[in-house]
Amino acid sequence: MVTLTSADNALKSVYLEVLQNQLNTGVNPFLAKIKNSTKDVWGKEVIKLAPLGINGGISAGTETGDLPTATGNNYLKFVSTLKNLYGSISITDKAIRASANNAGAFVNLLNDEMEGLLKAATFNFGRMLYGDGSGKLGTLSAVDTTNLYFTTDNVQNYIEGQLVDLTNTNGTETVTVKAVDRATGKIYIKENAFTGTYANNGVFVATDAYAADSTSNELTGLGKIFDTSSSIYGVTRTNLFALLPAIDSSTTTLTEVAMQKLIDDSELKCGTNIDFISCSPGVRRKYQGVLATNKQLVNTIDLAGGVKALSFNGIPVVADRFCPNKTMFFLDSKTFCIHQLCDWRWLEGDSGKILKQNAGKATYNATLVKYAEMICDIPGGQAKFSNITE
Repeated sequence: MVTLTSADNALKSVYLEVLQNQLNTGVNPFLAKIKNSTKDVWGKEVIKLAPLGINGGISAGTETGDLPTATGNNYLKFVSTLKNLYGSISITDKAIRASANNAGAFVNLLNDEMEGLLKAATFNFGRMLYGDGSGKLGTLSAVDTTNLYFTTDNVQNYIEGQLVDLTNTNGTETVTVKAVDRATGKIYIKENAFTGTYANNGVFVATDAYAADSTSNELTGLGKIFDTSSSIYGVTRTNLFALLPAIDSSTTTLTEVAMQKLIDDSELKCGTNIDFISCSPGVRRKYQGVLATNKQLVNTIDLAGGVKALSFNGIPVVADRFCPNKTMFFLDSKTFCIHQLCDWRWLEGDSGKILKQNAGKATYNATLVKYAEMICDIPGGQAKFSNITE
């Protein structure tokens, strides 16, 4: 007979390892290439010494001359707060009792919840990789109070069922995304909650952990790393060119020569080794057109999670739905690390129970948690095109 205890045991001993693997390697091809480490985690923070340049104590001299003076290695001190990453499932008491005498039905029930959790995680964590850590999804351009939709500067960050906060002159309204029209850029909502003036205000992820003025609740993604006007990991970037990635906004026509030049410039600047290229789907189609024009054989590379990627001189070229339009990133994955207190774990507390009843509800929740932050050791060794004609 299935009980809450047996369900707890299944979540802990059967599902946890599978979920850990899927969340670490199956969410996003770039995330799968990044190593995970408990190193450099101190309390609630990641404190990491990032190398800057080289040791200056190297020279050539005469046989009897003075030896070079050791100057030691140069480092920048990166400090960032561990981010709180959560994933929850919910099971009703009725569903548990209905499958109490049918182990197969209960397994199907848990499998459905796990699949829903992985789908939500794939969307949200994939989005975080390209965000700036604020939870901002986009900027409002207009609202339609009759047909209940709004438009923003992008649609890739939205999905049906998502809760979002719309900021306006009167404050913040939390709404549910009903439908996403990707052809017109319209985001339809369920609630008639439009008040005040919305133009040029932000749209943010809506949970208790996020607010319109949030700046550090999500992972430090590529949006923050490539925001050269801001500090990063507590370090001001002024005149620190090793913290300034190359951003090419003048190149509009994608060519293999232009791609190679941007890679060469990044590698010469900071000694990185670009091993991953990420782009918007439109830019990938443009790259496919470049290969076809040059009558080249289109080679593919198999990546973790069953993803197939195009190849540029042996470097995988991956289209990502969350990559901004007109953009192609050139990244050295070995300079990135997910620093974590531990891998994904079920939130148990003092009771030791995974499934916990919601107060005043005939439902039970189980929550996965991971405290982590993404650090890039050498931001200046990365590069991107930002204005490619798709």
